[in-house]
Amino acid sequence: MGELADWKYCPRCRSSLEGDEHRLSCPECGFVAYASSKPTAGALCEDSEGRVLLARRAHEPFLGRWDIPGGFLEEGEDPLDGMRRELREETGLEVEPLDYLGTWMDRYGGDSTAEATLNMYWTARVLRGEPEAADDVSELAWFASDELPPEDQLAFENVPLVLSAWRARAAK
Repeated sequence: MGELADWKYCPRCRSSLEGDEHRLSCPECGFVAYASSKPTAGALCEDSEGRVLLARRAHEPFLGRWDIPGGFLEEGEDPLDGMRRELREETGLEVEPLDYLGTWMDRYGGDSTAEATLNMYWTARVLRGEPEAADDVSELAWFASDELPPEDQLAFENVPLVLSAWRARAAK
């Protein structure tokens, strides 16, 4: 189910909307709404031993599973600023982005009705602070590339793909 599936009336003038699941418009006032993937930014923080920091989720979706620290961007927020903000909120760490790993599509939940997400990831190094679980994180832990949690303990479909890309990059 798409972002606009339940939209029937214009949020400005309350007239009936026209269109499909990708684009709706109001014939009365000209309002247009586009369905879009929600952008996120996250970082694979590495320590001096080459381990990566993962966060255990404190809330649904995927409560209790391991995730990459990061989260949704705010409207108009630069992805790198959002990544730094999310890492600070979830881990207490100030980080510096290093390399862009890539972008992965996913859904924010475990079924086809969940919102589509556009997930951007960087490697990063810690500038200052000590890891402390906060916000929507219940635990933080460092993992070597050969000691990552099994796939059934990871949140979201993109997390094992991102970790695989990180592992391949670290092996070079």
